[in-house]
Amino acid sequence: MLGNAKPRRIDARTTDTLIGESTIFEGKIVSEASLRVEGQLVGDIECAGDVTIGENAVLQSNIHGRDVIIAGKVRGNVHTKGKLVVTSSGLLVGNIEVRSFVIEEGGVFQGMSTMSPAASGNERGSGAGGGKVYEAKAHKQQKSEQQAASG
Repeated sequence: MLGNAKPRRIDARTTDTLIGESTIFEGKIVSEASLRVEGQLVGDIECAGDVTIGENAVLQSNIHGRDVIIAGKVRGNVHTKGKLVVTSSGLLVGNIEVRSFVIEEGGVFQGMSTMSPAASGNERGSGAGGGKVYEAKAHKQQKSEQQAASG
């Protein structure tokens, strides 16, 4: 009976939605819980929970999420109030606005980054937005070129 059903409380820490490896999705995704993408996606993601992009995933998407992990390929901007991780298999081409940014060795990031300070009683930021802007380019081949030059 639908009339007697109690509303279900959504836990943003659980993965509520999975886009499988054999799925191609076009459109905007809005989710209160976490999202995992293993397939292909063209469109924006607005997620109150975490967003995980799997190793075989290919996205052309602007991503808004609590924490974002990229192990696949993403072309688009990423905005998070938490942490962005680009794993060793990840590729991100786009601008980011994050509180914390980790790029594992072998991961690729091309774009501009804006890092906002953590919210606390002590505001330590300077400038109009309180954040710092960095430009970064990281390529897998840079390491091998450096090794070839030194060896």
